[in-house]
Amino acid sequence: MTSVEIKGIVTPIVTPMHEDESVNTEELRRQVDRQIEGGVHGIFPFGTNGEGYILNASEKELVLRTVVDQVAGRVPVYAGTGAISTKETIEQSAMAKDAGADVLSIITPSFAAASQDELYAHYKAVADAVDLPIVLYNIPARAGNAIAPATVAKLAQIESIVGAKDSSGNFANILGYLDARKKAVGSFDILSGNDQLIIWTLLAGGTGGIAGCANVYPRVMASIYDLFVEGKIEEAKAANESIASFRACFKYGNPNTIVKTAVSLLGYEVGKCRAPFNQVPAEGVEALKKVLDENRANGMS
Repeated sequence: MTSVEIKGIVTPIVTPMHEDESVNTEELRRQVDRQIEGGVHGIFPFGTNGEGYILNASEKELVLRTVVDQVAGRVPVYAGTGAISTKETIEQSAMAKDAGADVLSIITPSFAAASQDELYAHYKAVADAVDLPIVLYNIPARAGNAIAPATVAKLAQIESIVGAKDSSGNFANILGYLDARKKAVGSFDILSGNDQLIIWTLLAGGTGGIAGCANVYPRVMASIYDLFVEGKIEEAKAANESIASFRACFKYGNPNTIVKTAVSLLGYEVGKCRAPFNQVPAEGVEALKKVLDENRANGMS
């Protein structure tokens, strides 16, 4: 298994779409370059912000192969291969390996309630079937299932399971994951999936974040990690805090719909999210324009 450092700011890149909701690969390539030029440390296609929940299998393969080709080895590529069934998760993970992904990010099964024993068996089966590093993805508000720290501790004993991303928004859970890694057989890294908690995760011993806001502000988000590594903690905290006004706009709709709308308002042809998750009220659009203008005046990009 290839070793990949799980660290830095990884962008769950938006999936650009034409008006007919087909994937716009030309714009996707532009967004990949924009992110890497902005200094991010990894690209993560078809995560939550990439609308992985609404893309079919062939679209996911198209997106992943396009991203891998455009990245051309400059940063690691994380592929979101989680599905409701273990069978489909293994199929998607095998596709990702064949397409050239470096890391698998595997969200918990969703909709049906799963026990911790079932979650453990699910992830172990995928790890046994596909020889790529796996990052667990915990987002209970969306998936309906949460990976308990004790389960993370058990999974960390599987060699190819190398980290966990927590998007619960509960910092105590991140601390639980950090404590769980003591039982890991090798390196086991913790990433924040909540952008406002990235600097605090780093300070607690985590290694970065998968940051939806990087789609809008790649340089700002990448700087949080870079400043932290340089020991410029107060500057890193300030960079993390600078996205607060943008995150406040999440109240106007689905966060990934807000993010994609913002990228579009910046002048990029990423289109809308796929229906029905594509509406932002007029007051939300105006609030976004105001915040984007204010942040641009402050040099944020």
